[in-house]
Amino acid sequence: MKEKENKIQQAMGLYNYDISDDSVRKAVRKIIAEKVPANDTPEVKKFLMGSVELTTLKTTDSDDSVMAFTERVNQFDDAYPDLPHVATICVYPCFAKTVSETLEVEGVEIACVSGSFPSSQALIEVKIAETALALKDGATEIDIVMSVGKFLSGDYETVADEISELKAVCGEKKMKVILETGCLKTAANIKKASILSMYAGADYIKTSTGKLEPAATPEAAYVMCQAIKEYYEKTGIQIGFKPAGGLNTVMDAVIMYTIVKEVLGEQWLTNQWFRMGTSRLANLLLSEVEGQEIKFF
Repeated sequence: MKEKENKIQQAMGLYNYDISDDSVRKAVRKIIAEKVPANDTPEVKKFLMGSVELTTLKTTDSDDSVMAFTERVNQFDDAYPDLPHVATICVYPCFAKTVSETLEVEGVEIACVSGSFPSSQALIEVKIAETALALKDGATEIDIVMSVGKFLSGDYETVADEISELKAVCGEKKMKVILETGCLKTAANIKKASILSMYAGADYIKTSTGKLEPAATPEAAYVMCQAIKEYYEKTGIQIGFKPAGGLNTVMDAVIMYTIVKEVLGEQWLTNQWFRMGTSRLANLLLSEVEGQEIKFF
């Protein structure tokens, strides 16, 4: 046990966490002022359409509503053949089969939030079972929430173990780890959680569940992208980034795109490495691209 703990400490110790929230705010303000206007273009908005993880995580979701939700993605391909379809449909595990049986569009992933989303407050055996069942029913990607309480208590070993165990269940299927950055409070904590999650097996790191405020902020995105960059430089392993929750306007999306472009570079500007979790943004992007208000999804 001690040996494992030491390995985690050694891996974590390779990175600098001495970053101030003020310096992050200043860096983000500079990027927004100097770089965002050039990315406020129809081409970028079309690209962003293809990075959307179309999400429905409501208490009122049912097989019928999720089926109708998925059918809209099928219909979009016919209605807008010149635009990229969404990257992913994201649902609760109990709807993986419904989406899998309804979805007809090739290249759209089926993501399930798992592991006792959104709190992550469950026994690891329950998290493993839920994840395995989601995959059996057709999920092609899994989104889990880091155990935030354990992280804030300094129990990094258990946090890393849980992520590793759930990644083992996922195998080759992509797993996103949600940090719930609004609960982490500081840039240093966000960076530490990012490094820990990547080290433990995350294929993507994701800002938020969308169930708590604040959700995805430009500052959290900046710190996470810096962590992804440093991790890549040290290991050669490319990790994806997904802001989610709080993306309420097209400009919010353009700002996230710009941060990824400026910090991580063009290599991350594909819908394999940059995703946005949202339920409302697809219609807003579509409206801007088409030049009129459209409520398709």
